[in-house]
Amino acid sequence: MKILGFGQPVGAIIQTAFVVPDIDEALQIWAKDLGAGPFFLVKGWKGERAIYRGNPCEAAVSLAMGFAGHMQIELIQPDDAHPSVYREHIDQHGFGFHHVAIASADVNADIDRLAKSGYAEVFRVGVPTGGDVVYMSGKDGQPGMIELIPVTEATDRVFTAMWQASVGWDGKDPVRPM
Repeated sequence: MKILGFGQPVGAIIQTAFVVPDIDEALQIWAKDLGAGPFFLVKGWKGERAIYRGNPCEAAVSLAMGFAGHMQIELIQPDDAHPSVYREHIDQHGFGFHHVAIASADVNADIDRLAKSGYAEVFRVGVPTGGDVVYMSGKDGQPGMIELIPVTEATDRVFTAMWQASVGWDGKDPVRPM
């Protein structure tokens, strides 16, 4: 089993994500009250070739990633009213937990495997670290979606650098640019 540079195995959950109404406020809570971080923030992100429920997606989000131990925490704030996987969740469930992400060695094989278990692809977007991340809808009783993150050298390098920033972090500079 391959272990990524930040300590999580390929094929396992590497991230827990939450939709938030105010990313700046959420960052303060997670960093100062909960001790997670530092967080790396990007505002107005749209990704590449975004497809939501079979249609092009123009939604922009502010998102931040940081670590609590070896688990990556992602905070996501929708920046506009465009339909999106995040707006859908807020409309149906409110703010809070949104998805877990799995480090996928083969995204297409994982899509097929999950589809056989009753999941469906609802969102796909190209990311700077290579490939597309894919969100799969939850089954009945599943608390949220599953995101498949392609394991690339760039993904491992970027996430490992974020994790390394968290090791022994002194609480200074809790929010940094992505």
